[in-house]
Amino acid sequence: MTPTITPAAPPGQDICWVPVPSGVCLFGDRGRPITVRALEWTRTPITPAQLGAGVSTAPMTGVSQPEAAEIARRLGGRLPRSVEWEYAASGPGRRTFPWGEAAPEAGLANLRGGPGTTTEVGSHPDGATPEGLLDMAGNCWEWTSSPVLGDGFILRGASYASPGLYAKCTFLNAAPAELASAGIGFRVVRET
Repeated sequence: MTPTITPAAPPGQDICWVPVPSGVCLFGDRGRPITVRALEWTRTPITPAQLGAGVSTAPMTGVSQPEAAEIARRLGGRLPRSVEWEYAASGPGRRTFPWGEAAPEAGLANLRGGPGTTTEVGSHPDGATPEGLLDMAGNCWEWTSSPVLGDGFILRGASYASPGLYAKCTFLNAAPAELASAGIGFRVVRET
């Protein structure tokens, strides 16, 4: 069920949008070049507090892909495609991790070995991309709009329960569209 967005907290009221310029994503492990358009991204995964659905500033999780897509639409955007997500995370220089080449550690991302649950978004500022996107690796997997065979969608970004390897910008995961997991959230993009 899609969470209710209350009129008292206008959708997107305290959402920070970060511009990411267009460019060519060298997509996947094979580095296939794909042009990606300029988009504005939510700085972090969406939280219940940003939707007026509670006070939590941890990522909103437990929503299926269709529910996440509907919330994104209500916020004036959409879920990113997998290639768009990878380009925003890795940049034109094709960083290994959103923050660069350093191996994952506790100060960079909320991954396995950390608190064992989601944490407040933006708690790992040293793990930001150069554009300022936070939590692109760790905390929660993020739904994309890119389908896979069957009834599923690609997930990106790794969660609090993921090993460091999963934080690589090229790492892909997938889940059934209707899965509502405590480890899966989403962020929103909009056209510029």
